[in-house]
Amino acid sequence: MIVIDPKDRGLLLGDGLFETLLALDGKVQRPLAHLARLGIGCVALGLPAPDQASAMKVMADALAASGLTDGRAAVRLNWTAGSGGRGLNRPLSLEPRLWASAAVSLKPEHPARLILASVRRNATSVTAHHKTLAYLDNVMTRREALAVGADEAVMLNQNGELACAAASNLFWMIGEQLFTPDLSCGVLAGTERARVLAKADEAGIETRLVQAPAEALQKADGIFLTNSLNGVWPVSHWQGRVVETRPDASRIMMILGRS
Repeated sequence: MIVIDPKDRGLLLGDGLFETLLALDGKVQRPLAHLARLGIGCVALGLPAPDQASAMKVMADALAASGLTDGRAAVRLNWTAGSGGRGLNRPLSLEPRLWASAAVSLKPEHPARLILASVRRNATSVTAHHKTLAYLDNVMTRREALAVGADEAVMLNQNGELACAAASNLFWMIGEQLFTPDLSCGVLAGTERARVLAKADEAGIETRLVQAPAEALQKADGIFLTNSLNGVWPVSHWQGRVVETRPDASRIMMILGRS
């Protein structure tokens, strides 16, 4: 059983980071990419990074304790600033806390139904660019989607530019060109986003990192979301309208969805 100190700064203040990783038959997928991103987040938050061996052990232990060494599982790795300090001030000597949990992760059975969220993404905030424990905007965005029968909702930033969904990066296609919001729009540097961009470069697919309004999706020949659990997730509906995915767009999604 995981015991969390009620004075933990991650619990009280969101002072920490997390990673969500896919595990297949007890083996965590692409752990180095996730740990590298966690390390970048630690620099931004002024935290020491956990050592790789400890992180791998707590994730393996979480899978074993949950009985999820077969099939698909989601592993959540948590790293907080620990306990101590008064109010917002951290203690002079940090004792960060590391733990992990695991749960069943089912692959989506249907394409995503996507809406535009009312919640805006603050592109100037550290919480927009790093996977911090301060995730309330994402929680409210997902609630908004589910309340109207959608699967995900896309957030605009404070300038009205497309950013990302509650728990996914956003891509769309026009002809054979691939588009995704630039990181400057307040986008989390997703590990699956990075894999898809690398795959597109390898396949010679022209890619554009853009600052674009929501209207850009109305012209799209195909839209998809990405994250580490779902991979490439095609979108079937945008704002209640059917997305007519063109054959070229379907072909590109198939290419990018391959491991």
